[in-house]
Amino acid sequence: MSQVPRRLIVAITGASGTAYGVRLLQVLQATDIETHLVLTDSAKVTMAAETDFNPAQVQALASVVHSVKNVGATIASGSFVTLGMVVAPCSVNTLSEIAWGITGNLISRAADVVLKERRRLVLLTRETPLHAGHLKSMLQVTQNGAIVMPPVPALYIKPQSVDELIDHTVGRVLDLFGLETDLVKRWNGLGRPQ
Repeated sequence: MSQVPRRLIVAITGASGTAYGVRLLQVLQATDIETHLVLTDSAKVTMAAETDFNPAQVQALASVVHSVKNVGATIASGSFVTLGMVVAPCSVNTLSEIAWGITGNLISRAADVVLKERRRLVLLTRETPLHAGHLKSMLQVTQNGAIVMPPVPALYIKPQSVDELIDHTVGRVLDLFGLETDLVKRWNGLGRPQ
């Protein structure tokens, strides 16, 4: 029997926070994880507004790049074994498509496959404030098996920079896949006697 490569799908949508997806790819480059990237057109626009990266630089960080329009890509099939998928950031549009089984592009199709195969799906949902429709979609996608993980800053780490906050969140995402990094400052309690 041959060993299946460890693979993780990374999708970047047009929500604010493309830095989370970029940093995730950077961190995974130093591992044996094969990354499969899907980048939306809206993500490219947001990336230009928020970062100094261009799409070609981000695509170069991934092992494999898939067009968001290619619903026939390897990651669209359950027979293509992966650890799961991270959508970072995840727009409400993408979250809603995944929640209700609308598979009109490769991100929503790959996420649907991850869920049906009972693999890990983590959605770094970026929207605030939330209305009832957003919350219903979050509940639905959670009931489908996904993990909704808004990238809420962990202020207990006393961050000195935005990069520290991003690293901490990326480390916590990787925790959900059992992938240990040195990015997370672990909570050691308040130092009070028990």
